[in-house]
Amino acid sequence: MTDTTHNLTPTANTVGVPPTPPEAHLQAVQTPKKGKDLKQDITDKIIELMQAGPAQWQKTWAVAAANGMPVNATTGAPYRGVNVLLLWVATADAGYTTNRWMTYKQAQAVGANVRKGEKSVTCVFFDMIKKKEAQDDEAQFFPMAKPFHLFNLDQIENLPAELLADESVITTKVFEPCGAAEDFLLASGAAITHKGGRAFYRPSTDEIYMPPREAFTTPENYYATVLHELTHWTGHASRLDRNFSKTSRFGDESYAFEELVAELGAAFLAGHFGFVAATVENHASYMASWIKVLKNDKNAIFTAAKHAGAAIDYLLDIADKTVDQRDDYKIAA
Repeated sequence: MTDTTHNLTPTANTVGVPPTPPEAHLQAVQTPKKGKDLKQDITDKIIELMQAGPAQWQKTWAVAAANGMPVNATTGAPYRGVNVLLLWVATADAGYTTNRWMTYKQAQAVGANVRKGEKSVTCVFFDMIKKKEAQDDEAQFFPMAKPFHLFNLDQIENLPAELLADESVITTKVFEPCGAAEDFLLASGAAITHKGGRAFYRPSTDEIYMPPREAFTTPENYYATVLHELTHWTGHASRLDRNFSKTSRFGDESYAFEELVAELGAAFLAGHFGFVAATVENHASYMASWIKVLKNDKNAIFTAAKHAGAAIDYLLDIADKTVDQRDDYKIAA
């Protein structure tokens, strides 16, 4: 959060969320009916997840992010932006044991087949479309959301041995302090001070303040909070200059939107490092504001995920440069 309080008095472990009641069970985004607004369909599913309550929101990331970001099983490329959220929701909802995905055609190409009755998860990519009225010499383009459909490897039969041998299986991990995350924080160059009982980023002094580590109920909660604040840190005017109050689009909701960006950034980073994702311990008060933002703007979740992804790319680039410049400094992958 940016210079407001996260009350971090030790509380019950928020990572070990109790089982979710049946009414909170969610379905991942399935293939929308012809003519249905793809962005609205995706936004509605994210809102549904939020409305299920903080426990379900947190449980989704804890279950799905434990073994890293979702990747394409054929190319090894990680999925990005809002597609990460969609695939994480599907993983948590269906209980998939792998974070690897492929299209129907990719399965056919390796001699495998999707089991009868299995449903795909609809993801989205943006294609640049030329405006009809634009002249050829002054072509103007706009991004159009287009769907593509993925199946988890758990839904596919007759996979070749080489794919199965490399499969990343999601298992429950015993969390230990993450050396890679510690190196990552150091490499960022962010000024992080551990004192007091509040966690916040102060733009005026460009500093992150954190309570002592022992004030947190689990290491996961510590990293969730510091990575949340580090995402805020990337928005400083000297870095990505992420100031939503400058635009009329979010208006009074700009603070809540920045908090959503930081929440997604922390979850994405947890996935990158492969530890169980948690959320800041009293973030529940933001839920109503996030739902309001998403209901008012079907593009908002795409924008938030895009900004969170840009923040992660910025931080990873700093880490890569640190490794290049210092032989004695190693960032664990």
